[in-house]
Amino acid sequence: MSKLVVTQRRSRNGSDQRQRDTLRSLGLRRIGQRVQHDDTPQIRGMIAKVAHLVEVSEDGDG
Repeated sequence: MSKLVVTQRRSRNGSDQRQRDTLRSLGLRRIGQRVQHDDTPQIRGMIAKVAHLVEVSEDGDG
């Protein structure tokens, strides 16, 4: 299974509570932090909800 690298690029200030909870569920706490997740429909859905705050790249080591 391939991996996704998710990096928080923008502040969560001004976001609603659901978006803040989604960032937290992804494991992101601060700008510039990177996390790696399996490429699943659930993770893709969470990324779609906060796409304006994060940057996603595919990791070739999957």
